[in-house]
Amino acid sequence: MIRMIKTVGVIIGYAALATTKIDYMEKHQQLLSNVSTQDRYASLMSRNWARRVLESAGVTVTVTGNNTDNGQPVLFVSNHEGNFDIPVLMYAIDKPFGFVSKVEVRKIPFLHRWMMLLNCIYLDRSNRRSSLQMIKDGVQSLQEGHSVMIFPEGSRSKGSGLQEFKSGSFKLAKSAGVSIVPVAVSGTSKIMEQYNSKRMVLGHVHVHLFDPISPDIFQQLPLQEVADMVKSQIEDHLNEQHI
Repeated sequence: MIRMIKTVGVIIGYAALATTKIDYMEKHQQLLSNVSTQDRYASLMSRNWARRVLESAGVTVTVTGNNTDNGQPVLFVSNHEGNFDIPVLMYAIDKPFGFVSKVEVRKIPFLHRWMMLLNCIYLDRSNRRSSLQMIKDGVQSLQEGHSVMIFPEGSRSKGSGLQEFKSGSFKLAKSAGVSIVPVAVSGTSKIMEQYNSKRMVLGHVHVHLFDPISPDIFQQLPLQEVADMVKSQIEDHLNEQHI
């Protein structure tokens, strides 16, 4: 319980402190020469926030695979295991990205402006029209040069195995003509979800980034088959982790 209180304090406290700098960051960001540089600048505070959250919770992270940034936008597609996925991925992945978040997050004080600075996108799962708007917003963000992270399962698996990968998530990459980078996350559910989020324990998380999948894949396979292929790739890696 003490660890959880401490970590929540870091999450809220650092975010509140960082908010005092957001006006300056928004103005300075616009002076930078290109989208890639702007996104890397905007991600400095969020990566530092993620590092502090993980340190306070006693979570360590190992990153393997192709963790490079060639300056081109990609659609990161990750499994969604636990509450710690977001700080872990922010900390682990070198390329800056915005992520698709549930619309309820928008109501959290001072967080919305940071989400916008990072080019995050909101989704109301109860509203089909919102799903269509999310795809439209995601495609626009990718076309503007920003990378996007999406969890095609839609909700946390809590360590119970991968759920269906919804093909609609992959429309973002197809419509924007960008590569897909599959990401496998293992171990986040053991930090909280294993205890029904009533406890928080020390943990080690493994993040693996696969090589990019060219958008040409959509000329060969329909959306659902691409979704199934990416799911199998991630699932096989996670199974290997547990051998």
